[in-house]
Amino acid sequence: MNKTELENNAAAKYEQELESWIDKKRAAVNLINSTSTLLYDKSIELVLFRNILVDQGVSEILRLHKYAKDVVNKPITVYDTAELAKIINEMDFAPSRIDIGKLAYEWQEVQNDYKTKADFIADKLSAFVQTEAQSLEPNDVVLYGFGRIGRLAARELIKNTGKGQQLRLRAIVTRSNSDNDIIKRASLLRTDSVHGPFSGTIIEDLENKALVINGQIVHMIQASSPDKVDYKSFGIDNALVIDNTGVFRDREALGLHLKSEGAGRVLLTAPGNEVPNVVYGINHKALDVKNEKIYSAASCTTNAISPVLKVINDHLEIKKGHVETIHAYTNDQNLLDNMHKKSRRGRSAAINMVITETGAGKAVTKVIPELANKLTANAVRVPTPNGSLAIMNLTVGKETTVDQVNGILKDAALNGELVSQIFYSIDGELVSNDIIGNGCCSVFDSPATIVHPDSKNVVLYVWYDNEYGYTRQVMRLAKHVAKVRRPTYY
Repeated sequence: MNKTELENNAAAKYEQELESWIDKKRAAVNLINSTSTLLYDKSIELVLFRNILVDQGVSEILRLHKYAKDVVNKPITVYDTAELAKIINEMDFAPSRIDIGKLAYEWQEVQNDYKTKADFIADKLSAFVQTEAQSLEPNDVVLYGFGRIGRLAARELIKNTGKGQQLRLRAIVTRSNSDNDIIKRASLLRTDSVHGPFSGTIIEDLENKALVINGQIVHMIQASSPDKVDYKSFGIDNALVIDNTGVFRDREALGLHLKSEGAGRVLLTAPGNEVPNVVYGINHKALDVKNEKIYSAASCTTNAISPVLKVINDHLEIKKGHVETIHAYTNDQNLLDNMHKKSRRGRSAAINMVITETGAGKAVTKVIPELANKLTANAVRVPTPNGSLAIMNLTVGKETTVDQVNGILKDAALNGELVSQIFYSIDGELVSNDIIGNGCCSVFDSPATIVHPDSKNVVLYVWYDNEYGYTRQVMRLAKHVAKVRRPTYY
């Protein structure tokens, strides 16, 4: 082949690859359109092998299809997922959460058994056909406190607004609702230095003491105590009050919420005393949601380490271990050196690594009782605003290898009860900023796994977005205790 022919072939290959990419982008746009329509019109949420598709751009959609090939080992095409999503949109299914990646892979396996993709979807999702009994009435939600977790919770609640929504944000309670405070809180919700801009519009209705967020009226209520609010006067009834203040931690203090008219249940976004501490995916099914009215979503660290610890304990039997968390600094610390009631936390968070305590080691035993007296834990706060890491040094009862450990956790991330909690990463260049925005509470760093030559000492690295990943867990638990659950196809 001469030089001219080589050049022509190279040019043709370049154009062919580019045209193929453009075609994939067109299909990704179609998938995005179907995903949005299904969520907002029918409350059907599509995911791709547990990865969120809502509010994702074209490039991210295509990256997730590559993830399906590289991690899940199930190569699927964006053409199939887009077409299957379009078919689901044309049919009448109940509010649900459907893994379009799993459906696309199953279609590849059994397509010869069906005349059309529509027949395939009708068969696979036959149990999801809309009936009157499957219709959802959204549960009112009140955010008591509007800090880091409160604002992320508001974003999540508003994002799912639409027909068949499960939770409906009705009010935000703060210590003051002056015009200036409402304007400032709206600004903090609108823009965030870590998580970026809010996707939508926020209008301050100062006359009525409310925010209109993506067309949804949210009352801004002032209260000095949890028992001093009449929610019913705002048209709010049987509300799930999500307490984000961290001030009220025990049953008596949290029970004050239930003395307010219109409050039905209370969910604390911090470890609680004398109330059920719950990590969704592990012990949520043990809750007596009929009779229990107060719950704790535990801590971000407890949610991060518990899923991985449970998987390892179930398969390899943890004998003992130590968990060291490398944690982003929080508002509890000082920006510059100043007085603080806790040791070392008075030193500047922005320029120091600070050794501090964590209750996560003991808190895990409330979620996984069989680990009682087996774990110690400590924490180091570091100068990064978000994105944390748990390093688990575990002694196990069964001999194992790196491949076996990673295989156990990969299976847990793709199958079973913890698929929404564990994200299996194969990225050998992963750093803390990369996991910001990950909706799983545990991002398992598989290339970092270490197994001692004795085959019974294991070191695991688990990243977590200590704000967003935790907030997603809070939302999962909130839907469970409010009994607004959708069927899932995973």
